[in-house]
Amino acid sequence: MRLLITAGPTREPIDPVRFLSNRSSGRMGYALAAAAHAAGHEVLLISGPVTLPAPSGVQLIRVETAREMYDAVRTHLPDCDAAIFSAAVADYRPTQAASQKIKKSATTLTLELERTEDILGSVRSQFGFTGFLVGFAAETENLIAHAQDKLQRKGCDLIIANDVSQSGIGFDSTENEVTLCFPLGKTTALPRQSKTVLAHELIRIISSRIQSPASSI
Repeated sequence: MRLLITAGPTREPIDPVRFLSNRSSGRMGYALAAAAHAAGHEVLLISGPVTLPAPSGVQLIRVETAREMYDAVRTHLPDCDAAIFSAAVADYRPTQAASQKIKKSATTLTLELERTEDILGSVRSQFGFTGFLVGFAAETENLIAHAQDKLQRKGCDLIIANDVSQSGIGFDSTENEVTLCFPLGKTTALPRQSKTVLAHELIRIISSRIQSPASSI
């Protein structure tokens, strides 16, 4: 298969030296890209700013903002059989980025924000993608309910949900613990393990579901 994978955070500029972002390290997405390549798949990795080395054998496209990631996905998705959206895309950006560094003068500073592009939500409705679609849900409460809602709203075949309020897993960690949420309310929990090991298991499960949609894990 040809797989498209997104990874890492995005950065939404406030001025030439500041930006809005999040704590995503990109490790999960990069581990998935490496695992997919090891399994014999052709992989296109669209990555926000991270400090990780490029996975061997993987085509890498580097982006910075949500809009740049949106455009890259829209361009390359039609050539893919499946897509895994593990990037932590910023939900909001400043409506205007200052052309010069904002000086520290006033006691308070107010930023006006606007919604960024809904990349995962555009895959079915705007891009017309019909392949296997996987999204991630990083939550701090009501994990399964939020993940199942996202699964339905975005038209996904699978949502990989993780509770980022737990210490030692998720953002900025080398380990993760996830629950797989499928249509019709079906869920499967995978135990805490390294993101590298987890990535191989996730690629195995995704490949199995694509080959046999009715198969159980």
